[in-house]
Amino acid sequence: MKSVDAESLVNDVAAISLNEQAYRRFKQALVTLSYKPGDYLNTAKVMNDLSMGRTPINQAIHRLANEGLLQIIPRKGVMVSPLSIDYALELIEVRLANEQLCMRLASQRAGALDIADLEAINQQIALASQSRNRDQMMMLDYQFHQRLAKIAGNNMLVDILSVLHAQAQRFWASSLSKEGHMQEVIEEHQAIICALAAQDAQAAGHAAEVHILSFRNALLRR
Repeated sequence: MKSVDAESLVNDVAAISLNEQAYRRFKQALVTLSYKPGDYLNTAKVMNDLSMGRTPINQAIHRLANEGLLQIIPRKGVMVSPLSIDYALELIEVRLANEQLCMRLASQRAGALDIADLEAINQQIALASQSRNRDQMMMLDYQFHQRLAKIAGNNMLVDILSVLHAQAQRFWASSLSKEGHMQEVIEEHQAIICALAAQDAQAAGHAAEVHILSFRNALLRR
């Protein structure tokens, strides 16, 4: 059985197209602020940075523009979408509505393995926090929220939340250096996990609201 699982994993990795690889690498660079908001990007430099060809990078640019992370400016090129407090506050309002729905569905559908997965990711976040590995913390936080969305069992909601989380992480990246902030995040994640384990939709919704409002407060304290 183990050999079959290993072979399946290799096939899954191989199945990821160059376009998808370029998209994921580029998106990671944007949400971790490796490319700064408001900067114009040189395609050749991005190709070199990400070790990807022109066609996959161009495909990624269009996908990321559709998600609001990049802007294609006629006769000027590609710009990293700027950040503003007004935009962040609008984003938070939309997240609140969609995260509430996510928690309501996830509280009905979460099984023991789902809870174990969330616990494991949150423990990895704690380890990354101890080593002050910001990129790892952000990647794991994104995984945590994507796992929650998948537990909810609504593919349209997964797509919506994926875009919202990527947008939110660009703002969140600037607040990670604040003393004690990551510990707050870990504890807020744990409250969500406990509510889902108890199949308590109201508690899960409240825990998600606390988590998002904590993000807002950290953002406003920048």
